[in-house]
Amino acid sequence: MSNDHDSSAHGGRDSATRPSASREHDAGRLEISVERERGGERPRRCTTDGLRRVRIGASPSCDVVLDDPEVSRIHCEIRSRGTAWELVDLGSLNGTFADGLRIRDADLPERDVVVSLGSSSLRVRAGAAKPSEGSAHTTLGPVVFGRLYGASQPMRRLFARVERIASTETDVLIEGESGTGKELVTAEIVSRSKRAKAPLIIVDCGALAPSLVESELFGHKKGAFTGADRDRAGAFELADGGTVFLDEIGELPLALQPKLLRALAAREIRRLGETTTRTVDVRVIAATNRRLEVEVNQGRFREDLYFRLSVIRVDVPSLRERLEDIPLLVGSFLQQLDAAHLLERFTPELFAELRGHTWPGNVRELKNWVERYAILEERDLPQPSKAPVGEGAPPIDLALSYSEAKAQVILDFERRYLSQILEAAGGNVSKAARIARMDRMHFHKLVQRHDLRRATSLDD
Repeated sequence: MSNDHDSSAHGGRDSATRPSASREHDAGRLEISVERERGGERPRRCTTDGLRRVRIGASPSCDVVLDDPEVSRIHCEIRSRGTAWELVDLGSLNGTFADGLRIRDADLPERDVVVSLGSSSLRVRAGAAKPSEGSAHTTLGPVVFGRLYGASQPMRRLFARVERIASTETDVLIEGESGTGKELVTAEIVSRSKRAKAPLIIVDCGALAPSLVESELFGHKKGAFTGADRDRAGAFELADGGTVFLDEIGELPLALQPKLLRALAAREIRRLGETTTRTVDVRVIAATNRRLEVEVNQGRFREDLYFRLSVIRVDVPSLRERLEDIPLLVGSFLQQLDAAHLLERFTPELFAELRGHTWPGNVRELKNWVERYAILEERDLPQPSKAPVGEGAPPIDLALSYSEAKAQVILDFERRYLSQILEAAGGNVSKAARIARMDRMHFHKLVQRHDLRRATSLDD
C-alpha cells in the first residue's frame, strides 16, 4: 500500500499543502491564501493546482494545514461540483464562516471570499471548473461501463476515474448516498484489476453485531469465545491474493478500528485466540454513505484509519446530480426485466415527471419504481407526505435496509418542514431561515436540494 499519506503527514510545516490522491485534470482554478493563523498575521499562498477536493484543518494530513487549536482536525473542505466550487463544513466544533456568514455548505462565487476558521482566516478565489478531459464528447450517445450506465458528465468522470484506479494496487474509499451503486463501482474496479480472477470477499460492517466483526474480519481459533467450536478463517485470509470489500465502513466499532489499521499497514492479521500473525496479500476497498470527516471530528472514527483508507477516494454521484441519465437507466432496467417493448410507455411528459422527483433512494429507488410500473402499471411516484408532523407517517418500504429507510424518512421530514415553514413565511427565504434559526445560505441550499421553487430569492 502507498505510504504517501504517512510521509506527508510527518513532513515539515513549511509546506502549505501535501500531495493528494484526489488530483484530477478536470478541477478548475482555485486560489487559497492563508492571511491569519492562530490570530496572527502569517500570510502564505497555498498550492492547489489540479486538486478537485481540498481539505482544510489542523491535521497534518489535510491539504491546507492550520496551526490553530480552535480549528478542528478536518474542519472543512472545498470541492469541485460541476462548474462550481462548494465550501462545506465537516462538522467542525467552532464552525466555518464565509464573509462573516456561518455556513454548512455553500457555492463559492467567482470572486475573493474570506473564509474564517477559529482564529485563522483564508482568502479564497474560486474559478469555474474546467471540463474534464474528453468532456467535449459528453454530447455523444449513452455510455455503458460494465454494469454502470451514464452519459452525464458526472458519470463520465466516474468511469475515467475507475479506469485509472483499477490498474493500481492502492486501497480505495468509495463515498456516496445509499442506492447510488457503490457496490457496482467496486465490482468494476475489481473486474478491471490484476486481481479480477482472485477472491472478492464482502463484509457488511453495518449488518454485523459488534461482537462478531473481529471474527468476521480476522477469523478465530476454536474455543476463542463461546460458540467458537472450530477454527475459522476471516475475510482477510479468505481473500488472500484478492480483494476485501468493507461495506458501510463508517459502522465499524471504534474499539476495532486500531486492529483494522494495523492490518492495513502491515498486511498482517491475527485470529482471535491466537498469538501468531499471518501475512495476507489483499487489496481493500471500503464504502460508506457517511461523511467520515465528520465522524473523525466527532471522535467516532479514527483519523489515522480514515487517511489510510482514503489514499484514493471515489465519489459516486446521486441521481439528483445526473437526472439526464434517467432515460438510459430506465431502458437498461426494462432490458433486465425482458420488457424493453414497454419503453414506448415512457413519453416525454413521463420522463419530465421522473426528472422532477427528488429520488432520495437514488438509482435503487428508480429501479424499484420501474419494476412496479412494468409489472403492475403503477405509475404514481412516491411522494413525500404532506401531513403535518404528528398526524401519521408514510408507510415504510420494507424492501429498503434500515439505514436506507432512515435516510428516506429524514429526507421526507426535511421537505415537509421546509414546505411548511416557507408557507408560514410567505415564501421569503430569509424570514423562513430566521424562524427556523438556521443559516440563511444553508436554508436556501436545502430549498434548492428539495426543488421547492416557491423560494428563489435570498432577499429580505
